[in-house]
Amino acid sequence: MSRCDFLSLPERIGLRLREHYDLRGYRPYKMSKFEPYDLYAQNRSFVSGGNILTFTDTNGRLMALKPDVTLSIIKNYRGGEVKVCYHESVFRDTGSLGEFREISQIGVERLGTIDRGAETEMLSLARESLDLIGGDSILAVASATYVIGLLSFTGADSATEELLVRYLRERNAAGMQKLCRAAAVPEAAAEVWTALADLYGPAEQVLPRLAKLSRNAAMTDAVQELARVLDGADSVRIDFSIVTDLSYYHGIVFKGYLAGIHTAVLSGGRYDHLLRKFGKQAGAIGFAVYLDRLDEIRPAPEDGCVRIALPKGRLGEAVYERFARAGYACPEIREKNRKLIFENSAAGVSFFWVKPSDVASYVERGAADLGVCGSDILAEYGPDVFELADLGLGRCRMCVAAKEDFRDDPARPLRVATKFPNTARGYYSNLSREIDIIRLTGSIELAPIVGLSDVIVDIVETGSTLRANGLRPYETVSEISARLVANKAAYQFKHPRIRAVAEAITGGGTL
Repeated sequence: MSRCDFLSLPERIGLRLREHYDLRGYRPYKMSKFEPYDLYAQNRSFVSGGNILTFTDTNGRLMALKPDVTLSIIKNYRGGEVKVCYHESVFRDTGSLGEFREISQIGVERLGTIDRGAETEMLSLARESLDLIGGDSILAVASATYVIGLLSFTGADSATEELLVRYLRERNAAGMQKLCRAAAVPEAAAEVWTALADLYGPAEQVLPRLAKLSRNAAMTDAVQELARVLDGADSVRIDFSIVTDLSYYHGIVFKGYLAGIHTAVLSGGRYDHLLRKFGKQAGAIGFAVYLDRLDEIRPAPEDGCVRIALPKGRLGEAVYERFARAGYACPEIREKNRKLIFENSAAGVSFFWVKPSDVASYVERGAADLGVCGSDILAEYGPDVFELADLGLGRCRMCVAAKEDFRDDPARPLRVATKFPNTARGYYSNLSREIDIIRLTGSIELAPIVGLSDVIVDIVETGSTLRANGLRPYETVSEISARLVANKAAYQFKHPRIRAVAEAITGGGTL
């Protein structure tokens, strides 16, 4: 029996990568599982998930179970040229349920003088890591410096800047256009933001477009630097949706994807700005491979179809009709049968029906490549998906509603009944209004009538149900419509087909 036969796949891959990094001159770096809480509290936005698991040690100090490795390496950096490799577990809040998980990761960090050669080496090491894991893979690369230059050219306030970068991560060109109009972003800048949200492809195709979109010296220099770093690189795609916190990153950023895994398995970039926050004048670049995600590999369906999750009900029927008119009809979907998945192999698509509130989960987790869900669901749950288009269907409003004689009493918390606690909490937080959330799953209109709540936050279509029960809408929280969403990893591997389907059902408009 081989000495590796008893190891799990993530353990075998971890061992293989450690040996490879050692051969490339990256020395093992071991650290404690605990750090003083202040290290992470002061850099909370750098920590994935945001929440931190804490405890008080025997000396009364508030400590944290390590949610990140890079911050510890930077904290202990004393200057000079450093190349280290680590294989550690971190403890992170993994999503909307607020649950912490132990996450196994292996990575490399290089600190000191970071020139083009160092960046090229790190990209090569990332590419080699994906190859060592095995299977089809894609390395997506972007330039944080280019986005920083675009923000400088745009000249927007900090809140607008934050939304612009968020919409870029979501590939939400429609949201980008609406925001630019509302915030009076100069047309020359708005054009670049919208184009950047749609940009994707091999370097030789994308770099000339980036050069034409450049509006200042910083953007031009970033394109030239990106071209030099990517010269001769294989299997690389330029994708600006991977750009994250610009207060830490600049220069190149990158993510690695493996076929059959719903999210990136490798993430890294250049983070000189983070070192500056620690008062250290040096360059830094590195990446991590998330070994625990390797257990999630699922075989790709043999049909190779684009899998589409449709919401049950009236909205889903209207959405399916749009797919059918665009050439993606599936006659079996109209027949009375017990099938769950309906396929049009000639058109290269398959459909399945799910509860409207579940569509985003199927897409985020990779069970569906595309899906259609309301913007209310996206706002409430914040799934990590691309929002490719506003389909203009199912238009309605998220409103605050109450009895006709309602008068707000600011001397006490406002009692709010809703199916959408995150949306309600965010809305009233922006108004600096203290509220008491009452979470309900049905008959929301009943709550103020029987005195359970002062107001409700709910979806309003015609308002007839409100009027019939002596209620009326007081404020509009947001406008709602159906959105076409895509899984981020599927977008990498099925880009031409996903684009073709999306363009067909939107009439070739902005995605």
